[in-house]
Amino acid sequence: MATTYKLHPQNPQKRNIDQIVQQLRKGAIMLYPTDTVYAIGCDLEAKAAIKRVRQLKQMSNEKPLTFLCSSLSNIAEYAMVQDFAYRSMRHLIPGPYTFILKATKQAPKLVMNPKRKTTGIRVPEQNICQALLEGLGNPIISTSAHVVDADSPYSDQPYLSRYELFDALEDQVDLIIDNGEDPKYEPSTILDMTGDEPLILRKGQGSEAVEDFEMAEDGE
Repeated sequence: MATTYKLHPQNPQKRNIDQIVQQLRKGAIMLYPTDTVYAIGCDLEAKAAIKRVRQLKQMSNEKPLTFLCSSLSNIAEYAMVQDFAYRSMRHLIPGPYTFILKATKQAPKLVMNPKRKTTGIRVPEQNICQALLEGLGNPIISTSAHVVDADSPYSDQPYLSRYELFDALEDQVDLIIDNGEDPKYEPSTILDMTGDEPLILRKGQGSEAVEDFEMAEDGE
């Protein structure tokens, strides 16, 4: 059964953050809140933990995993950021956006698309995530923890409360982080930054801000 940590959403307790970080460094996987949805994650440097995340989500090795970085400069360590991408990302982050970028050699092969050599990276606007990133010193895997209620008459209806989500996953993860708020269900907006201009692959949270920024850029 997973160990649950209750953290303040705005001012997460440093002692608890330090304990979680120690566990992540040892290969633990966690269920944790982000600025979009609850996610399943681990230390980007923990290969065995990444494999466990893939097994838990039933993801093939061909499907890339998104990870969280602390800042734009941190992203540049793991991905190639062109000038146009830099301008857009500087405007949008931190926030609910996933950027598809060409990976550098620093990005583990376990998280990238093996054919395109791309990876998905986010910089969250959420204090718990940022505290974990700062404490760990490494990026953190972030894959949606969306779980379907099998007893619901609607097969795609998600669990409505965090407690139902915790109950569904407590035997499959090592750590559960509870920030006292029920999960959101609108995912991030996905932007492909590998071409000559940003391309929206999926509209989610914050998509209006992307469109407004692109219109402002076109109007210059």
